[in-house]
Amino acid sequence: MPRTAPNGSIGAVAAKRLYRIRFHSEGKLVELYARQVTQGALFGFVEVAQLVWGNRSEVIIDPSEQELRNEFDGVQRIHVPLHAVVRIDEVEKGGSAKVVPLPAAGERPPLPFPLYGPGTPGPKPR
Repeated sequence: MPRTAPNGSIGAVAAKRLYRIRFHSEGKLVELYARQVTQGALFGFVEVAQLVWGNRSEVIIDPSEQELRNEFDGVQRIHVPLHAVVRIDEVEKGGSAKVVPLPAAGERPPLPFPLYGPGTPGPKPR
């Protein structure tokens, strides 16, 4: 059942929801904030929309957030492969988006296995 605001409107609460999404992309861990996260229409993808950025009036600008702003400038929706998602949290307040470089492949645990759809062979038993 959807949560409602004190005045009974569902839209007011939905508009205030904020999600922190962490996912792997090109050997880095990306952390973004968005108002909308759903199961996408594309099988095996999470759809992220309405990206929220830190306050532009801050004196110190995080270079990794600026890099992400430039990369996603004009993008309405991001489709993230489900197996690349590390975590999705509903949070009270946002922070700055960031990119964190990951250690070399031999120094970190392997990424999760890819999804297998209907009619495709799954992983081979060991």
